[in-house]
Amino acid sequence: MSRRGWVLFALMSVLWGIPYLLIKVAVENDISVPGVVFARTALGALVLLPLAVRTGGFDKVRKHWKPVLAFAALEVLGPWALLSDAERTLSSGMAGLLIAAVPIVGVLAARATGDSERLGPLRWAGLLLGLGGVAVLAAPQLDGGSAWAVAEVALVVVGYATAPLILARKLGDVPSLTMTTACLGIAALVYAVPAALTAPAALPPGRVLAALAVLGVASTAVAFVLFFELIREVGPTRAPVFTYVNPAVAVAAGVLFLDESLTWEIAAAFGLILCGSVLATLRPPKGRPVAVPEAVEVDTVKG
Repeated sequence: MSRRGWVLFALMSVLWGIPYLLIKVAVENDISVPGVVFARTALGALVLLPLAVRTGGFDKVRKHWKPVLAFAALEVLGPWALLSDAERTLSSGMAGLLIAAVPIVGVLAARATGDSERLGPLRWAGLLLGLGGVAVLAAPQLDGGSAWAVAEVALVVVGYATAPLILARKLGDVPSLTMTTACLGIAALVYAVPAALTAPAALPPGRVLAALAVLGVASTAVAFVLFFELIREVGPTRAPVFTYVNPAVAVAAGVLFLDESLTWEIAAAFGLILCGSVLATLRPPKGRPVAVPEAVEVDTVKG
């Protein structure tokens, strides 16, 4: 990988590893779930809109409006609200680690929806290892009254894992930047009224406003632009590898800035999920046909 590729890789690892921290800061300071989602999507859409207009492709978005809506629902509308609500109960590091199961569920989702690619022993072992890591994390939370929060994150994982299938199979000719802007704009419109109705009576502290600003501008708009650059630099197959680093960034940020605990269970679970994700998403040897397009792997784990 080139130096530029490594720089983009490092930036993406951070930008899509810190949203869990930023969301936690917002919801712990009485910002409603609709308020968090609206701030993130509205800011992201406003920043990306000028670039999307220059790129063009909104006619293709209109032509494929049904799969675009489905993608937006599974990638943004549902997951970002569920994740924000779950972090009212779960720590930011815990949420980030549970989301790390996306590549594993993605393999299962692809198989369930027509991927005929054979899963060898290593990939099956990866699935079992990763799911074991999720179980290590989730089981104690179920006894502590956090069952619903864990279920919300599980739904987020399903959404993040299945949305790329729509992207690869139905939206291959829609420019990524234009589609991202459209999805963020749709979400901002959907959450505008609920956000206004649940807005805090007083202006939130500067720390909270800064968290929302970074979430919308850096971790959404700038992150998507850099991700597209990373794809151009290293290709769609290698670009998503940074998603294996995101959970570590989420845990580290929670420990450093929110005094969240780092237990042996968290460390063990991270190791299991990381190893499981790597094994479960191994590409077959050259010469073996692949049923699902590489574009399935283009979309990644986001906070």
